[in-house]
Amino acid sequence: MKQYNVGDIFPNLLISTAYKEDRYVYDVLQGKTIFWVLRYIGCPVCRYDVAQIAANYNEFRARNAQVFVVMQSDKTHIRETIGADELPFDIICDNDMRFYQTLMIHPAESMDALAGARKDKLQKKGALADENGFIHGDYEGNELQLPAMFIVDEDRKISYAHYAKELADMPEIDEVLNSLS
Repeated sequence: MKQYNVGDIFPNLLISTAYKEDRYVYDVLQGKTIFWVLRYIGCPVCRYDVAQIAANYNEFRARNAQVFVVMQSDKTHIRETIGADELPFDIICDNDMRFYQTLMIHPAESMDALAGARKDKLQKKGALADENGFIHGDYEGNELQLPAMFIVDEDRKISYAHYAKELADMPEIDEVLNSLS
């Protein structure tokens, strides 16, 4: 299988979220749907990303977009970490790795490759996570898992596809919001 590109039809995967009943991707597509694929909820940098998406969620909605965060975490870890249903978006729990495997989101080959060449950007984000009280929690899934992002239109076509080459190789919130304008 190949990685997905702009113009491809996004697969109709069954999604299991931390707080809602299972649904299929095609049942949730509205406006532009962003699948922000991270690692797991115990990762402080990923937890920081979740908090930033939540803090800016009204901006996404103002641009007729919704976000689903995808993580290797199971429902129990998400609920224990997040608490009561306090996020304005769903976290897809992909602890069986179907989402990652179907979309060909590969792990890094080593911890050095995961950290990559953008160590300054990763360290800065790590410091922000620390400042916001996000400490490392339980490890889940593949520790070397790389992130990715897909924006899917209502017609199921991918309008944006990004496969990170290292952990810090992801668009920032402002970049994503600007791409939706």
